[in-house]
Amino acid sequence: MTPTLPRRPLIVDTTLREGEQFAAAHFSPEQKLRLARALDAFGVEYLEHTSPVASPGSERDLRALVGLGLSARVVTHVRCHEDDVRRALDCGADGVNLLFGTSAVLREASHGRSVEGLLADALAAIRLAQNAGVEVRFSCEDAFRTETADLLRVYTAVDACGVDRVGVADTVGVATPREVERLVGTVRAAVRCDIEFHGHNDGGCAVANAAAAFEAGATHLNVTVLGIGERNGIAPLSGLIARLYLSNPALVGAYDLAALPALDALVAEMVGVNIPFNACITGETAFTHKAGLHTNAVLREPRAYEALDPGVFGRERHLLSGSRLTGRHAVAHRAAGLGVHLSPADLRRLTAQVKAAADAGALADAELDALILAFAGTLPAPTALASNA
Repeated sequence: MTPTLPRRPLIVDTTLREGEQFAAAHFSPEQKLRLARALDAFGVEYLEHTSPVASPGSERDLRALVGLGLSARVVTHVRCHEDDVRRALDCGADGVNLLFGTSAVLREASHGRSVEGLLADALAAIRLAQNAGVEVRFSCEDAFRTETADLLRVYTAVDACGVDRVGVADTVGVATPREVERLVGTVRAAVRCDIEFHGHNDGGCAVANAAAAFEAGATHLNVTVLGIGERNGIAPLSGLIARLYLSNPALVGAYDLAALPALDALVAEMVGVNIPFNACITGETAFTHKAGLHTNAVLREPRAYEALDPGVFGRERHLLSGSRLTGRHAVAHRAAGLGVHLSPADLRRLTAQVKAAADAGALADAELDALILAFAGTLPAPTALASNA
């Protein structure tokens, strides 16, 4: 009997739309195509691009992206203006992601529409896109600062109109996972269509909120590579993958997980930033162990201090043996790699020397190796350098 696979979210990567709104981002046409191919090879289901009405170059880039013939569906983020929708359709997009700000503050400061007015514009744009046979998502921008009654009025109306999915957007990152779970659950009970979640990281909850949205019934989750976007961005692809993998590896089994480090490195280079040291999976120190207690346990059983297997994601484990926090087992492991095998008493002496030297600053691997070999040279054979044969 074939096992039943778990319900899994579909990833809408919006690096080419939300990510382009990051302060340091300005993707060239060639970079956009390179990034789109890399994300498609990774396996994301959707690529969202900037509206073609944003600039002449944005329209050219969207047409080029559509022309790649990717497996991922190419969608574009447009206002509920019929001219915007027509432009997106003319570019050949697989779908239009419509939006309207529904909170009182956005209705006043952004577009000046009442709920009745924005609904009229939204329904006209939706019908235009539907008549062209493309996917349609309608999103309530700033959903978590919108009165729930207004949200449900809008969502149920567009659902009755037959949209493929509605979007729940935490546009300014104010929501907590509990609030996301509650609101998405309420929307799930009110509509028949799919639900897409878009969450900003202003409050540090972007990944947790995306996971909570999925658990509450969302079907599509927005990410960008490195989490880049307006202000401090949205949920990063690698962070969401880590969270979903820890919940159930089958949730991300369709993706080329070992490609994540290269993807993050690619975007970091394009926008001129470093991959954050604490980036899930792809950060430089994500699989680095330093304290003696940790290195001892990891050498015996990696799962002791690793919830994620670095090999699954194309990474390698690294033990910092040249620290003043190091332990005997880490030093012995490093020494063994050099062909040096020590008695327990000699190992204790060497470890003490490493700690003392490292009090002035951590030893680089080359410095540590030189210290180990110098120590081994003081020992009588055959205790020191063992044969590599």
